[in-house]
This record gives sequence, C-alpha cells and structure tokens, in this order.
Amino acid sequence: MASAAFNEGLLAFLRLATTPFHAVAALAGALEEAGYSALPEDRSWSLEPGGRYYVTRNGSSLVAFRLGDERTAGLRMVGAHTDSPCLMVKPNPDLTRHGCYQLGVEVYGGALLNPWFDRDLSLAGRVSYSRRDGALATALVDLREPVAVIPSLAIHLDREANSNRSVNPQTDILPLLCLPGDGEEPALRTLLAEHLRGLGLDPVEVLDYELNLYDTQPPAQVGLQGEFITSARLDNLLSCYTGLRALLKSDGRQPALLVCNDHEEVGSVSAAGAQGPFLRSVLARIAGDAEACACLVDRSMLISADNAHAVHPNFADRHDGNHGPRIGGGPVIKLNVNQRYASNSETSALFRQLAGQVGVPVQSFVTRTDMACGSTIGPLTAAEVGVRTLDVGVPTFAMHSIRETAGSEDALALCRVLRAFYEAPEPLFPR
Repeated sequence: MASAAFNEGLLAFLRLATTPFHAVAALAGALEEAGYSALPEDRSWSLEPGGRYYVTRNGSSLVAFRLGDERTAGLRMVGAHTDSPCLMVKPNPDLTRHGCYQLGVEVYGGALLNPWFDRDLSLAGRVSYSRRDGALATALVDLREPVAVIPSLAIHLDREANSNRSVNPQTDILPLLCLPGDGEEPALRTLLAEHLRGLGLDPVEVLDYELNLYDTQPPAQVGLQGEFITSARLDNLLSCYTGLRALLKSDGRQPALLVCNDHEEVGSVSAAGAQGPFLRSVLARIAGDAEACACLVDRSMLISADNAHAVHPNFADRHDGNHGPRIGGGPVIKLNVNQRYASNSETSALFRQLAGQVGVPVQSFVTRTDMACGSTIGPLTAAEVGVRTLDVGVPTFAMHSIRETAGSEDALALCRVLRAFYEAPEPLFPR
C-alpha cells in the first residue's frame, strides 16, 4: 500500500462518511466487497472456521470479524469510533426571525465552536417516515449541497471579538438556510420529504430524524510537499478507515476483529456505545458459551485507535516536554496512570515490537500533570469485556474542530502496525 493510494482511499471514505450512519454504510460496503457476510442480530448464527462476518447495531456501530481455523486462538481486536463532535438539529427546529429561516441546533460532544462560523454547511443523517401502505421506513439522507451558513457578527458590532468573545450555543450558532418570501413558512420536515421523493421514495409523513450539519469543504492533502491531511471528522473516522484497511490487507491466518462504536464523544453509554453490551454480545456468540468466552478474552487483545494530540508549534507549552508527539513522527502510544487510557507495559511493549518489525517509529503521549486528560473507548471496553488493551492514535492538530489536520504518512504507518498485529502469531503474550 503506497501512501498515495492509501490517502486517496482515506479521503474518499471521509467524503462519504458525513454521519456515523453513513460511516457504517461505507464500512459495510467495503466489507461486502471483500467477501464478508452480514449477520442479523435477531437470528441464530452458524459460524464456520475461517469465516468472515460483520454485524451492525443501530446502523451506527459495526463489528467485523474473521475466524481462525482454531477456536482456541485469541482475537486480535482493533477498536475505533464512528461519531465526531458536531451540531445536531433539534426536534422542533424551525425558526423564522427578521426575515431569516433558521434551524435550532444542539451541540453534540465537545465541539470547538468558533470554526463553525462562515462555513458552507449541509445536512445529513437518518430519517424515519411513514409509507402509503402504513409501514414505517427509514432512509439515510445527505443533501451534499451547501444549504446553510452560520454568519459571524461583524467586528464593527463586536469590537472585542478578537480578545474577549465567547460563543453561546443556544443563541449564537443557529444556521441560516433561506430568506422566505411573504406568506412562506419553510419547514425542515417538508424539505426532508421532498428530498426523499427525489431518492425515489414515497413518504406520507416524516416522523422523526437524527440529522447533523457538516462542512461541505472536501477533505484534502495539503502542504508544500503534501505533508498534511485536512478534513472534518478525522477524529475518529481516520482510525475506522485505518483499522478496516489493516483488517482487509492482513493475511487471514489469525482470528481478527474490528469494532467501530458510536457515541464515544458523549460518553459511550448506549446500546451501540463502547460502554454498552454490543462487543461483549458478539464475543459471547463467537465463543459459544461463558467458559469459552472467558478463555477467548484472556487470550485476546484490543488496540483502541483514536487520534492523539500533536504538539502545536504555536502552543508547545500545552504538552509535557518529553511527550509531545510530532506530525509525521508515526503512531502515538497514549498513557495515563489514572486509567484514562488503558495502555500498560505489556500491551505497549507488544505494539513497539510489532512496529519495530515493520520499520515504523513510535511516539508517546502523556498529558501534562497539571491538565485534565481525555479518554477513549479503550478503558471502557477493557472494563466491559476484561480484555488487555492499548490506546494508540495518529498525531493530530485542532481535534474537535470542524476541520482537523493530521500527517499524510502517519495513518499508513499506523495501518502497517495494525496489519502486523492482525497477523501476529499465537500466543500474543507469554503464558
């Protein structure tokens, strides 16, 4: 996999994956093309040695796995998450004020709000509607075209904008969609119904939706030598794609699994989140019974892949002096003694060994002792399942902004190590 081809695939995936639902649809499509079979959760599974399968939950989380010939081998697991901080549309969003039609929005996750101003925005998500035969139906929608903008307040009307400005999420970030004429009453549900009809569907009534705004500026490779990838949702769709490519490129000799959970950015407490039962349920069905599942988990390992904070040249003091990962310096092992990350000496040692075998440099990140540390699906999955876990990520600038920046070589470097992990022989650890 040359970096150019890898990055072209990454950029194409980012363009498609405008919501967790669209991300899972894109992942499922790639798995289908590679010969993976979909498993329904509501039916019994008949799993074959060497079989390749995937299962989704809520349309926004996915587990893909490949079985080895021997059920006694441990699973090599990679985890990531499909959601990103964004602006979600409220249930009753329609607002017409001072001749402007706007939507009420709610902030999902820990979004960096200032970069949302003056962007060409579109809408995407999942819509539920009634059909003429009385049935309830659901469809994914993505308007693709820029249909909204959140205009900034001119500096002439806010002289302290560059020195003392905060963003009120209730009042300051309502997107503008149109200027309705006299007697016009725009409604989002009407817009959605028209869009569904354009897709060849026949909705009687749009009943509900889960929609978010997104920046229509496409992802890009930038820099004098193409050193950077810039895009929305790099946290954490970059890791979803990297895990997928590593799984599909690995040799298939060892049992392997990829889990991409929703709702990480809001705590993971959901049926589809990492603190829910999804992965544990899949592992139980793979193993067959509780005793076999306990043995399987003990022989397995999870690599939680979620972007890491690169040291920012303008704000280098925000990092510990000895633990400032650099863009282009390779994947980052994330460590925290208070278990905000799940890495330990055994799991990090294995990653370093695998990286050395494929010639990939490894960096380390520890949050400054006087700053709070973020977290990932790693500790939550370790606690829910009981599996050895490592937290790693690609160094990234502007995490949780509407447009983030990563290195153009780092994702492929991580993919090479994850592929080596998927191919690692038994046992993963001394017994």
